[in-house]
This record gives sequence, structure tokens and C-alpha cells, in this order.
Amino acid sequence: MGTFAEYESYDAVGLAELLERGEVTSSELIEAAIERAEELNPALNAVIAGHYERARRQAAADSHPGPFHGVPFLTKDLAAVGGDVVSFGSVFFRNFRSPVTDEYQSRIERAGLISIGRTNSPEFGLLPTTEPALYGPAHNPWALDRSTGGSSGGSAAATAAGIVPMAHASDGGGSIRIPASACGVFGLKTTRGRVPRYPESPADYLSVELGVSRSVRDLAVLLDATHGAVPGAEYRIPPPERTFASALGEVPEPRRIAVTTTDFRGKATSPECRDAVAATGAVLADLGHEVEEAAPAIDGQSMAEAFLVVWEALAESIFTTILTEVGKRRSGALLTRLLGDWRAMKFIAWVDKRKGGKDSFEPFTWGLAKHSRRRTPADLAAARVELQRVSYQVGEFFETYDSLLTPVLGGPPVALGGIDQTGEWDALMEQLFDYVAFTPIANFTGFPAMSVPTYWAPSGLPIGTHFMGRFGDERGLFALAGQLERAMPWFDRRPAIG
Repeated sequence: MGTFAEYESYDAVGLAELLERGEVTSSELIEAAIERAEELNPALNAVIAGHYERARRQAAADSHPGPFHGVPFLTKDLAAVGGDVVSFGSVFFRNFRSPVTDEYQSRIERAGLISIGRTNSPEFGLLPTTEPALYGPAHNPWALDRSTGGSSGGSAAATAAGIVPMAHASDGGGSIRIPASACGVFGLKTTRGRVPRYPESPADYLSVELGVSRSVRDLAVLLDATHGAVPGAEYRIPPPERTFASALGEVPEPRRIAVTTTDFRGKATSPECRDAVAATGAVLADLGHEVEEAAPAIDGQSMAEAFLVVWEALAESIFTTILTEVGKRRSGALLTRLLGDWRAMKFIAWVDKRKGGKDSFEPFTWGLAKHSRRRTPADLAAARVELQRVSYQVGEFFETYDSLLTPVLGGPPVALGGIDQTGEWDALMEQLFDYVAFTPIANFTGFPAMSVPTYWAPSGLPIGTHFMGRFGDERGLFALAGQLERAMPWFDRRPAIG
């Protein structure tokens, strides 16, 4: 079976249309994707496990219901797929085979997408760069010495390079939008409750699932195929009255768009980020939108500190889960009783390192968990109260404005190694607060947000622009992104490695 020579010229929806008309077979598309992966991945390190033979069998089965009809796809290494090794980017889980499949992954498969492998992610998705000790760094296709962002860095790099037109991504603090910006692709974080987080994904209130893509319509169609809560879900939102994809064919009503390039702690972003926002804002004004300087009146330092408390608790909960599973065995329970939970965790990691040769967990993960252990339950409750206070302020802000336009990041993609986990803790936190200045607010408020690839710096690096919208208004964001896609087209911009 040959490959499809024009594979890179189409987005996922375009490939699905060719499949539906019988102009190409799924097997030909899968071979084209595998060929691209084998050619480019040695330089990118975006795909950390190829499931090529399984993908070939699925394509040959020629039974792919759903809107994507057998289009190639990639799965982020934080997603559970039954029987697959799911490492979560962690040395400790390097041989872990998932006993279950996440509901969201089942919906992706029912949508007709065929995963050819798994993509690189930082350990547990905790850092905004994809450089795990287990697999090594993912490389940005626009500049191989630069970070892809994180935590969906492998997915974004593979999509930007044309290995697949769209890949799975998830977002708990910016992990869809950060790599979308760094790699020059489109990424949207949905409203809380729009997509399922069941059964094995953390039942936290921050994270959502969707993807990254080279076209806006791919994610709109994907969301149409995968949204909706499962019974018993903690968060749910009414379905839209019309499809998300239909928003792209509508002329958006003029929107009132607030814009700022100063982060919520009062710090100015880099010149490249300011230029990206200015260029995008000018186009929006030409399109008839009302664009003005404004931002929610937020105590950004208190917000950042409160978010960090929640982020620390997520890391600590990972260790608690590991101890609970180990404790189901008599030896594990005895170890915990003798040593206490934290020392037992250290001992388990020490034993695992002797077997595997590498530290079981990375310094940032240990650091977050260690700091969380110094907190009290009251500290976590107070942090949630502070973040909810900010949520009310943002909700009130969106009574006046339809969208908030900012940079995605505080600067261009950092150099690989530029975020040093082994450095002094407070300095590392300050660096992260500066770099990931705009994305977490959409996670803890639950509002939808997106990174749109509207600008490339003189250096050639992509700089995404960030839009946050009203609760439940993904259609409005898709319509806005579609307008920008037509006015500032990016689909045919390719990195040199692609």
C-alpha cells in the first residue's frame, strides 16, 4: 500500500472528506503519517511510542464511523488507553500498562481517528516545557534548540511538523495553549465540564481534554464529536444549541474585546509578545470589533500564590495515590506503618531507582509535593477561596467584555534547559510565574480560552495570541479564530523541519 503524496496539504477534516469520497484510503493516510514520523521524529523526539502495526490493522479494517473516517492521530502520554504503556512522562511508570481506557479516548476512537502512537509530555504534565528525564526533550520544529512548551509539547511539535494534522492534548494550567503558541498551531481549552474526565483522569477541577491542530475547524469538529458529561460527573454544562463547527460559517457579531500585554502581577511581557498582540488587535479592529485596553482588576500575586498551592496539592496527590496502591499489598501497608507515608514514598523511589537506574521522580515533582506537605488543609481551602474570588471578578469583567486578548506566554519559547528544575526553588517559581503568566486563570475559573497562531517573531519563532471568552462560549471563540484564520492565514506556514 502506498502513501498519499499530498497528505500535508490537508487538515483532518479535509482528509476525512477525501476518505468519504473514496479518493484515498485510510491505509494510505496511515502510511503517510508513519513515513513522516520515521523521517522527522529522530530530530523532534515528539513521538515516544509508535503503535504502527495496530494503526495499520485498524486502517485495514475499513470500519471508521464518525466524522474523521480513519484519519491519523496521536495520543498524549498522559492519557489512559487500555493495554498501552502509559508512563505519564515518569520514570516510575515506565512499564505501567493501563487497565482502563479514558472515556475521552474512547470518544476519539468513535470519532474515527486512528492513533499511530503516543507523544512526549513532561512528568505528570506539571511543567510548561517537555523535557522529561524518561524520554528526553521534545524539540521545537521551528528551532530545534527551543522548547515545545508543555505539557502537550510532543503533540504540538508533531502537528506543526505535519506528522499528523491534529493530536490529542490536555490542559490543567495552559498545557494545550502553551505548546500551541510555542509551536505555531491552534489550541483551545474548553469550558469546565464540556468534556469528560472519566474514569482514570484526575478528577480535578482544572483540567480539560481536546487537542491541537493546524486548522480551526479540526478542533471544532473534534469537540462536536466528543463533548458531553458522563453520568455522575461533578461538572457539567448544557450542550450548545448549534454545533461548534457551524460557528465557522457564521459572520461573527462585532465583539467588545479587552486587550492587555501586562500580566496580572503588573509585569510587561516581551517586545515580541507585545507586537503579536498589537498586530492581532489591529486586524480585529479592521474586522469591525471594538478593541480597547482593559483587564480584570486582580491581585495577581495573591492569585499566583493560591494557584501554586493547588498545583502543589496535585503533585502530592500523585504520591498519595501511589502509596494507596502499594498499600493494598501487605508489604506496602507494613512499610507505610513503619516509616510513615513520606519516608515510605522515598524508600519506594529508592528501590525503583536501583532497578531502573534513574531517579524515579523528577526534582520539580518532589519539590511541589514537599511544599504541599508543609501546608495544612486550611491552606488549600483558603487558596480555593482566593481563586474563586478571582473567578467572580473575571465573571463580572465578562459582563462588559466578550473576550480578553493577551499574549499566551511572557516571552518567546524558552531554550531547552532554560527551565532548570534543579535550581533554587523561589527563583524557579518566579521564572514560571513570569513565563506562564496568562494561561492558568482560564483553568481555575473554568472559562474557555485559546491560543491562535497569528504572529511569527523576526527570529522565526511563533508567538501565539491568547483569547479568553465567556463561560460556555466556545462557539464565540471558534468564530473569532475562524475570522483570524481567514485574515491572517497560517495553515501553509511550515517549519523548516517540516
